[in-house]
Amino acid sequence: MLRKTCFFLLLVLLACGVVGYNLYRSGNLQKAIVAEVGKNLTSDKNSLAALPTILGFDGPRNYLILFLNNTEIRPGGGFIGAYGVVTVEKGKPQIIKIEGTEILDSAAGKNIGTVPPNPIKDYVGVESWYFRDSNWSPDFAVSARQSLELYQKENGVLAEKIDGVIGFTPTLIEEVLKIIGPLSVNNEQFTAQNFTEKLEYEVEYGYTAKGQTKPERKQLISDLAAAFLDNTKSNIFKNWSKYLPLMEKMIQEKQLMVWSSDKSLQTLVSQNNWSGEMKSSVGDYVLWVDANLGALKTDVAIIRELDYSIIPSSTTYIATAKMKFIHNGVFDWRTTRYRDYARVYVPTGSKLIKTVGSMEEDRSLKTGVTDSGIENDRQWFGAFIAIEPGKIGELTFQYILPQFIVDQIKAGEYNLLAQKQLGMVNAKLNLNLDFGKSVMSAAPGEDQKNWGNNKYNFATDWQTDKTFSSKIKN
Repeated sequence: MLRKTCFFLLLVLLACGVVGYNLYRSGNLQKAIVAEVGKNLTSDKNSLAALPTILGFDGPRNYLILFLNNTEIRPGGGFIGAYGVVTVEKGKPQIIKIEGTEILDSAAGKNIGTVPPNPIKDYVGVESWYFRDSNWSPDFAVSARQSLELYQKENGVLAEKIDGVIGFTPTLIEEVLKIIGPLSVNNEQFTAQNFTEKLEYEVEYGYTAKGQTKPERKQLISDLAAAFLDNTKSNIFKNWSKYLPLMEKMIQEKQLMVWSSDKSLQTLVSQNNWSGEMKSSVGDYVLWVDANLGALKTDVAIIRELDYSIIPSSTTYIATAKMKFIHNGVFDWRTTRYRDYARVYVPTGSKLIKTVGSMEEDRSLKTGVTDSGIENDRQWFGAFIAIEPGKIGELTFQYILPQFIVDQIKAGEYNLLAQKQLGMVNAKLNLNLDFGKSVMSAAPGEDQKNWGNNKYNFATDWQTDKTFSSKIKN
């Protein structure tokens, strides 16, 4: 409750500027919220004490805003098709700039001296690492720092004075539009139902009918942002009780992430789970990460399922992460053949046995390479796959779990943290865990009647991070 209350306060103050801040300081806003939720707002003194700094009451604060299109998924939440810079001073936000990332990248030239990750180079054919492709890490704090570094290299406005990075997906905008209602911008109406598709069409194709040039096509985003802010200002006090659960939901589903260059503020952000970071864990771990590489906005048509299983084998355990892609799209302006570089993050010390389903290139029958590496103290394996519209694709990584997990199972305990990718929607997780000895209890699933068997099976949606634990007969 406290986390979403503090985040809501930040939203109110950003939307309403000095008026909102004075209401908060006077106690009127506090009283209204406390009366509604029955909680003592002042119990998190660190969060509340940080608000004046975040809102520029001790000097202007500059924020780099990343518009992360999750219909073109990338590890850091979605392709950065546009960005903005907002200055907040004394509680009042001012939009300094909003434009398409291609404008900034084009001005930087063909060679800015930074080599992109190999998959971007190999499957997109880009020789330099540009700002638009900067969010390659599934940890938002890492991606945000990389985005800021490339933004600075490309001489973005206020590049050396950025205090924080905020990333959000169109899913957040769609949810807010359900509260504030449609937006009418440039004789076009944007609703919660059509927002993402209509915006994509207008900036990719519709602008030509309006006589706009390609560099002008994303002016619509700036106009939408201004209208969105104006409508939110007039709506947020009236419907603030709806924003509280919405902000919590968007944070948990990783459709909204924050990073601060101030270490103390970043610690606060991380503690409140606003950061979209890869979390530490004491047991098993799995994180499925996709990168749409040149497949238009096809993620809107993809349903994902991860089948995760473990089985005993001699003195160890073998894990299998099978990624299933259900492609419900067709060949049209928005969706096409899905071209994906997929990674699975697993515990350090895991040893790859084999990969099934990797492809050298589109429609290739030749097996592709499997890459591997270490990031944030996690082992990852990665490969390329392409899926035709109307088809189902599968990519499987099989590996040996590290000894420390084997030891934990021997001691009678198994824990799993299954983290959900930033920005991802329409994902499911299916567990089939065979410990080779009796399961005494497990959570979730305490009501199952078959404890005493060797297996723990569980199926769930994967809109948020999931944790699982089992007690095993030793």
